[in-house]
Amino acid sequence: MLYIVATPIGNLEDLSLRAAKTLASSDIILAEDTRSAHILLDHIKKSYMLPVTCSVIISFYKDCEFEKLPQVINWLNEGKNISLISESGMPLISDPGYFLVATCIKKGMQFTVIPGPTAITTSLVYSGFNPENFMFMGFLPKKESQVFRYIDILKSIKKINPKTVFIFYESPKRINKTLEIIEKLIPEAKICICREMTKKFEEIIRGKAPDLLNRTYKGEIVLLVKL
Repeated sequence: MLYIVATPIGNLEDLSLRAAKTLASSDIILAEDTRSAHILLDHIKKSYMLPVTCSVIISFYKDCEFEKLPQVINWLNEGKNISLISESGMPLISDPGYFLVATCIKKGMQFTVIPGPTAITTSLVYSGFNPENFMFMGFLPKKESQVFRYIDILKSIKKINPKTVFIFYESPKRINKTLEIIEKLIPEAKICICREMTKKFEEIIRGKAPDLLNRTYKGEIVLLVKL
């Protein structure tokens, strides 16, 4: 059986008991980052006092997912219990795993999703925006011209559904440039930046683009935009 297991987005104490039991008893763990996987298993041993029988952790990131897919399917056909985890949060959401899940569905192979923390909904609640309607759009593109097109898309969606909150992942190296573009094209947009959520230096900043420019941003960033 394949298990798609959500893992903490920062604070290890957010790992559910169900997820801990699943990872501890898996035959194989497919991990976007094997170092994070080892840290998680150590936490399970110490905090949950569970015997960890899993001894095989396979590196499974986007660039190698397609290559390793046939072997994973073979293991599943052999009856192995396999858990898929990303570095943090829910696999597949801007993380590896889509091709694996799509292949399992195509072949009629069952899998189980074990829910858990996600930066998307956590940031939405932190923002203070009305969460009735939101749209997650993944990572913003690197090219400035493509960001311009994204903003045109936001404007078009707003005409159809004015209540939509747009959620993006963004790099700390590019966030100030993105804010400059927002200031230029949609200066009245309300912004919330959620940084390092659930971690020691968690920070939530709200305002408009001019208010948030020229700061030093570090770590993982979720950018929320309300037009």
